[in-house]
Amino acid sequence: MRLRPAGEHAVLVELEDLEAAHGLAAAVRDARLPGVVDVVPGYVTLLVVVDEPVHLSAVRNALPGLRPPAGGAPAGKTVEVPVVYDGEDLPEVCRLTGLSREQVVRRHAAPDYVVAFLGFIPGFPYLVGLDQALHVPRRPTPRTAVPAGSVGLAGSQTGVYPRTTPGGWQLLGHTDVVLFDPHREPPALLAPGDRLRFVDAS
Repeated sequence: MRLRPAGEHAVLVELEDLEAAHGLAAAVRDARLPGVVDVVPGYVTLLVVVDEPVHLSAVRNALPGLRPPAGGAPAGKTVEVPVVYDGEDLPEVCRLTGLSREQVVRRHAAPDYVVAFLGFIPGFPYLVGLDQALHVPRRPTPRTAVPAGSVGLAGSQTGVYPRTTPGGWQLLGHTDVVLFDPHREPPALLAPGDRLRFVDAS
């Protein structure tokens, strides 16, 4: 565990892997440390945010002594996301992987993915658990506008664009599920540690 300053209201904890980041996030929440207002896990980091700088020193001192709950971080909810596999890049993904359309769809919809963290834009889930056969590079030239609900691949990750935005992932299909709604509580449908299951609705 390595602690790095992140402004006057936060500390960034560098850890060894995703499991450690999610485990420490659960431990911080359970500990109810004074002043902690947000806990934001990443792949190998955890950002702990406090309301006032006066609480930062106590939080920094407490972090090394915290341990994940017995059995590790609690599993989040499971969300099913129907996908119509009609993406512009599906033929290119087939070419890159040497798989047929049916094989790509079957392999993409098979796993239960874990939400590693949310980033890039509000509500965008970085999902881990993608079949290695589907690991493909980003597009050489990003699109200026990827439609909301687009389901894509990039490297070892898959994810869903919550709103229309520029993006360079290979697009497999789309969903009508709303991943982020500022008028909903909470606004993001998914949270780190949740499970996501894609369902073929083609």
